Amino acid sequence: MAAQHTYRVIVRGTWDRLSAESRATLLAEADDHGLARLRFTPEGSLAYDTALVSFSYRYTIVSDAEDGEEMAAALAEEKAEEALRAAGHGYRNLRSTATDMDTMKINRKGR
Repeated sequence: MAAQHTYRVIVRGTWDRLSAESRATLLAEADDHGLARLRFTPEGSLAYDTALVSFSYRYTIVSDAEDGEEMAAALAEEKAEEALRAAGHGYRNLRSTATDMDTMKINRKGR
């Protein structure tokens, strides 16, 4: 069995051709999707503002280390697409960045 690594992935995109219903839903829920509530979770955390131009999801993805950040990013984009389709929201231009938390170096300042 291959070693598993934990990745933090940010998926960004733009809203596209939102229906009146989608706009109303997003605007009504905007306070629940601000930057202050944004977290990395396996289910994904959505953030956007009331301008309804762009959005981002933050995911925690666990996958085989040998598959690397590219696979983690692809898995997160799939999750974002599924969530957006299920909600009925139009989107385009998904792109993502992934960070391998198991190889990340942390520099601590002296106390």
